[in-house]
Amino acid sequence: MALLALLLSGCGSWGWGRRSAGPVGWGGADRQDPALSGNGRVLASVVRRDGRDTVLLQEQPSGTVLPLRHLQRLQPHRSPSLSWNGRYLALLVQEGPDRRVVIEDRATGRLHRLPLPGGLLPDSLSLAPDGRRIAIATEGDGRSRVLLYDLSALLEPDLPAGLSVRGAPGDAP
Repeated sequence: MALLALLLSGCGSWGWGRRSAGPVGWGGADRQDPALSGNGRVLASVVRRDGRDTVLLQEQPSGTVLPLRHLQRLQPHRSPSLSWNGRYLALLVQEGPDRRVVIEDRATGRLHRLPLPGGLLPDSLSLAPDGRRIAIATEGDGRSRVLLYDLSALLEPDLPAGLSVRGAPGDAP
């Protein structure tokens, strides 16, 4: 017990603290499913807007809302995941009766739809920080599975500043 008290005595001095995700005019009180980009500068969360779950993308720490081009008509949204710099936003959307995996490339404005094998419904996902792979939890045929997809032929890597792509011209061995 004394060890626990000693450990907890320094809790206020670690240099971290809780703060709001930033100002929002809609849905600020009812957020869920948060995802933070690898560099911590972009926050995605799901909020209820006009009765539908909608992904909200915000720059941090200002809270400035970042635009998304393709996702308003594909609601509701769930399970957002961001790449390192927030270039790629992967999430589950409802398209008619079907739940689908999509990735919006915020740099090019393209929306990529990822097809799944027949009979499988996506349940959640996780995008690798560099955007080159995605893990998708699925349900179907009475079983749960996790599928891993290589996206390197589809997406450019989203790397931290100063890092080069392995094997790229000028990359030292």
